[in-house]
Amino acid sequence: MSAAGSALPHINAVLNAASALLLIAGYIFIRNRKIGLHKLCMGGAFAASTLFLVSYLYYHYNVGSVKFQGQGWIRGVYFSILISHTILAVGVLPLVLRTFWLALNSRFEAHHRIARWTLPVWLYVSLTGVLVYIFLYKGVAS
Repeated sequence: MSAAGSALPHINAVLNAASALLLIAGYIFIRNRKIGLHKLCMGGAFAASTLFLVSYLYYHYNVGSVKFQGQGWIRGVYFSILISHTILAVGVLPLVLRTFWLALNSRFEAHHRIARWTLPVWLYVSLTGVLVYIFLYKGVAS
């Protein structure tokens, strides 16, 4: 599988964007006390992020790493985003799992306390995942 010939990076970006949109919708729904819609959106975000992770690991297992081709000041921007994205992507997984576990076990006070941290980190990781895709596969360069 070649990096240029695969649809997986595009699919991964779509999954990240879908996750971000579902997270935002889920937040809006819970703020409006629409619990059923909140659950549906958060479950969808979890599913999209899970599919992303499986697809991402499969792709990079087969292709390896993809080098950023940009030169000049844009390299600093790209690597700043990539480093923060990567560190937070590793850290958000246990947060997401704990947040879901608390909700599934009806521990809503604890769920709410951790969700205040989980949501912005998860949203950042999803959105910066789309940015990394744009940088790598859509030829962003200075």
